[in-house]
Amino acid sequence: MPTPPRCGSSPGLIMELSCGATTTLTSSLSVPAAVASAPPVLPPILALLWPFVNFHFPPFLPKPRAACVLRGCVPKKLLVYASKFSHEFDESNGFGWKYGTEPQHDWSTLIANKNAELQRLTGIYKNILINAGITLIEGRGKIVDPHTVDVDGKLYSARHILISVGGRPFIPDIPGSEYAIDSDAALDLPSKPEKIAIVGGGYIALEFAGIFSGLTSEVHVFIRQKKVLRGFDEDIRDFVAEQMSLRGIEFHTEESPQAILKSTDGSLSVKTNKGTVDGFSHVMFATGRRPNTKNLGLEKVGVKMTKNGAIEVDEYSGTAVPSIWAVGDVTDRINLTPVALMEGGALAKTLFQAEPTKPDYSAVPSAVFSQPPIGQVGLSEEQAIQEYGDIDVFTANFRPLKATLSGLPDRIFMKLVLCAKTNKVLGLHMCGEDAPEIVQGFAVAVKAGLTKADFDATVGVHPTAAEEFVTLRTPTRKIRKSPPSEGMTGPEVKAAAGV
Repeated sequence: MPTPPRCGSSPGLIMELSCGATTTLTSSLSVPAAVASAPPVLPPILALLWPFVNFHFPPFLPKPRAACVLRGCVPKKLLVYASKFSHEFDESNGFGWKYGTEPQHDWSTLIANKNAELQRLTGIYKNILINAGITLIEGRGKIVDPHTVDVDGKLYSARHILISVGGRPFIPDIPGSEYAIDSDAALDLPSKPEKIAIVGGGYIALEFAGIFSGLTSEVHVFIRQKKVLRGFDEDIRDFVAEQMSLRGIEFHTEESPQAILKSTDGSLSVKTNKGTVDGFSHVMFATGRRPNTKNLGLEKVGVKMTKNGAIEVDEYSGTAVPSIWAVGDVTDRINLTPVALMEGGALAKTLFQAEPTKPDYSAVPSAVFSQPPIGQVGLSEEQAIQEYGDIDVFTANFRPLKATLSGLPDRIFMKLVLCAKTNKVLGLHMCGEDAPEIVQGFAVAVKAGLTKADFDATVGVHPTAAEEFVTLRTPTRKIRKSPPSEGMTGPEVKAAAGV
């Protein structure tokens, strides 16, 4: 890629945000224009960050609206915290705690406090923009030429346009789908579900299953496939489903909803290929997300997209139009907020520091805030076999110290996947309490390419679950085979796992 021209000293704001009224950001004062060219006096960049107004938001929230902050990881994690207390109440009995009455949860208090925190965070984000010298232009935006954006009838031009509009929940078009909610709506329900059907087997489905189960709702999860979490390590998939089942969540595997029926009493039924399950107060679809690219004018200016609406980009996040760039979920690469921030940082170097920089997707850690939670980094066992052939696998499945007094059936599963030839740690996986926090630290080791010998030479912190990763000594299994010639290619395997 040729070195891009320097376009100014201010890189603008590059963030992964989505799902509110369109907000266009510029890294200097925006200049209304009706020109199709990009003269040198134009500001360096216009960043389209929030498209459309298709979804309901609490009326108190000021704009701009960030998907992760308002409709993703932050409010979801707050609800996860709330839902964990019921399990902790049960754990506490074995430690001598007694309660005069059964603890009661007030849904309205949770939602009010959650919304207050989101309002505080939104104010912080707006101040970040202001302090960075960013001009916010709020409205519905549409790209009209390679350098110009129309925001509610007013034209703004810049040398570069950045698209980071994120994605939106997808609900399949089946009879009765109008009775269903998505993950956005689930964060602001007026009342807690008594009995909820969650359709989907991905991380969003499992996280909300844990949330509502922990808040004492009856939870049923309908999965089209045999197992949850397609693409994750097989051992992790089996373990988390077993542990969640022990906490009262009912999984309906290989059941694909065909219709949602509403009774005269207002209750909902889910009709599947195997039968009908009745009596739900809510039906939630967690069946994936789609890029927010409709009605942005992308096709007319020559930006290429995939069938699902994702923007096609090159290694530097450039689209088919030289002046238009895209980062985050809208590109459907690795759809994680920290990854979008990393992509934005790389693009800033490319455009404004004369330092062409590709996003680095090696050893990207990720988490599922299910209950119990999952943390992982690197290759799964299956991916490692396909990529390297000869691997060694170390696993541990044990009862944590806390559970010895609580009497609950909680367990922890941990796994290391090694290259047999180099002893390099290719993948690290954990399901159990504090897994995301633990894996974040070990991700540094995997990213650095450390070997099993490096892990073995590290002194553990005792007594902790994390020390198991540095005390595993005997392989659970050794697999010796050449990489298969069919299936995913090496680059595809690496891209899927972030290695």
